[in-house]
Amino acid sequence: MRALLDRLPEQDVDRHLLADEGEMVIDLVRHHYIVFWRPVAEAAAAALILVLAFVGPISLGWFFIVVFLGLTLHALYLTAREHRDVFVITNMRVFRMSGVFSVRIATMPITRILDITVEKPLLGRLVGYGHFIFESAAQAQGLRHIRFIGDPDARDLTIQRVIQRSGLRGKTMEQRLMDGN
Repeated sequence: MRALLDRLPEQDVDRHLLADEGEMVIDLVRHHYIVFWRPVAEAAAAALILVLAFVGPISLGWFFIVVFLGLTLHALYLTAREHRDVFVITNMRVFRMSGVFSVRIATMPITRILDITVEKPLLGRLVGYGHFIFESAAQAQGLRHIRFIGDPDARDLTIQRVIQRSGLRGKTMEQRLMDGN
C-alpha cells in the first residue's frame, strides 16, 4: 500500500503559499491510515472475483472480469482521493486541498478561527485519529469539517500555538507575569 501511495501525485502546496508575505508551512496533515480500509476491502473483493473468473463458470468469466476491473479502478480512485486530501497549517492560515481530477482549495485565515472542536470517537481514540470542527464568523465555508486527522490533540495544539504567536489572543498568564502586568 505504501508503495502505491508513494507513486501518486502530490498536491502542490508550495504553489499556493504567500511566500513573498513570509507564509510558511507549519504542518501538512494527511488523513489517518484508517481511511484506506474501504479501498483495501474493495481490492481484496476484486482479487476474489478475479479468482472466480478463472475457476467459476466459463460463460460468466467475462462478467467477473468486468466486475474485477470496475472494483479495482474504484479502489484506486478512492486511494488517490484520500491521499490527495491534505490539510495545511501555516503561520497565516489553514487550508485544505482535495481532489483527484480537479482540485478544490478551502482557506481560512488564522484570524477567522473562533473555536475548534476536536471529536475523538472510540475507534479514533484506539487507533489515533479524530475530527476537527472549525467555528468561524462565516459559518458557510468549505473548511468546517476536517475528518480523520491523525494525532488530533497535537494538531490542535499546533493551531493554538500559531494563533497565540500571531498575537490574536491576549497574553498568557505567564506572559503577563513576566511583563509585570
